[in-house]
Amino acid sequence: MSERRGPDLPPPAFTPAPERAPGELGGVAPASPWQASPRAPEASRAAPPRPEGQPARPARGTELRSLGPGAAPRRSPWVRLGLAVGATLAVAALAVVYPLVERGSRVWLDADWRYAWVFAFLALVPLLWWFGTLGQDSRRPRLRIGTVAAIRRGPRGVRTYLRDLPGVLRTVAVALGVLALARPVSTLSDQTSDEQGIDIMVVLDLSGSMRAVLDADPKDLPNTSDLPRNARITRVDAAKIVVEDFITRRRTDRMGVIVFGKDAYVLSPPTLDYQLLGSLVSKLSLDVIDGSATAIGDALGAAVARMRRSDAASKVVILLTDGDSNAGMVSPEFAIEAAVEKGCKVYTVQIGNGDEVQVQDSVDVFGQPHYVKTRFPVNPELLNRIAAQTGGQHFVATDAKGLAQSFHAVLDQLEKTRFEAQIASYEDLFPFLVLPAVLLVALDALLRAWLLRRFP
Repeated sequence: MSERRGPDLPPPAFTPAPERAPGELGGVAPASPWQASPRAPEASRAAPPRPEGQPARPARGTELRSLGPGAAPRRSPWVRLGLAVGATLAVAALAVVYPLVERGSRVWLDADWRYAWVFAFLALVPLLWWFGTLGQDSRRPRLRIGTVAAIRRGPRGVRTYLRDLPGVLRTVAVALGVLALARPVSTLSDQTSDEQGIDIMVVLDLSGSMRAVLDADPKDLPNTSDLPRNARITRVDAAKIVVEDFITRRRTDRMGVIVFGKDAYVLSPPTLDYQLLGSLVSKLSLDVIDGSATAIGDALGAAVARMRRSDAASKVVILLTDGDSNAGMVSPEFAIEAAVEKGCKVYTVQIGNGDEVQVQDSVDVFGQPHYVKTRFPVNPELLNRIAAQTGGQHFVATDAKGLAQSFHAVLDQLEKTRFEAQIASYEDLFPFLVLPAVLLVALDALLRAWLLRRFP
């Protein structure tokens, strides 16, 4: 069978398709959607040739090192360290301006640091400085993002250079606080003045007989605020209150205190520091020394010995006791002779008259004190002889009111003399360190909350 054919036509021209990179549109599609296209050769996956004059693309991971014009340069850590150190020196210099202006450099150089061991805490200041400045980045929470290129291209303000300022302020504030805790004290120059006064030694009996209850109305004593409520006043309690009031009434009299029991002890030599003297007397108790006996001769001899170098025309000893001399190495007669030789007048104050008195011996099951009656011997003849031979006067006090009146009567009979007084005054300097420290802490909190906030 013959086959019918059309007119002869020229064959079409064949043009091969250009090679395309994987992923580009066009090209020959796979024969079936389930059949993967054949793997392109390595040449087809190579980067296209770079046109002449175009800069090379940076390698992967190095895009952030060179961000083109307008990007902020990366700051060296040494620059930040220098800024932090400079800021620390500047803040410290400004903080000490106020103390130096108020009291001067000489006062601070000559200051006496009462608690110098506190300086050991200054060793922690450099560590605190590091954690507050350069070391704070390692403790900050971090947020991971894809790229920081946009942030690094942005402009930087002045606050980026002040990021370590809060830590610097806090460090200097802590250093000033440590110095304040060391308590610097300035001893002002001694002031010499001519004062009208006398030298007085108070000799106080602390033997066991001073535990006896003294008939006393608290209203008759000048100050009973330190006594327990509803407590019965003993002889030693009344004596301490009266002696403290006697000390507070002095203005230009040098005073000292001697306590005695079985032995005599100098509590304080003659001084014008009435505050210290009153504090020492208020802390006295019967258990501080051995009170099993009464050494009047030793106590009187010690008082006279403390005033042997006194240049005052009037030297007075006030002997306050409730017993008889039954101990000691110095006899009362020898002490009387020494007092007469040194020109000391002795005023004796006898507490009690030898009658039965109540003494607390225990506490019952309900916590209430239990009292027993006992009798303590006294020797009014000895006390009267001591006062008469030395030019003084003898007083007998059977209650608190009489004891207070006896001390005031002594004062009325004392004459005055002139002597040169050395008065030294002290001034605490720690407030001048605390004030700038508090201001620095406040400024630190203000900067962290307002100007130099951090995120996250």
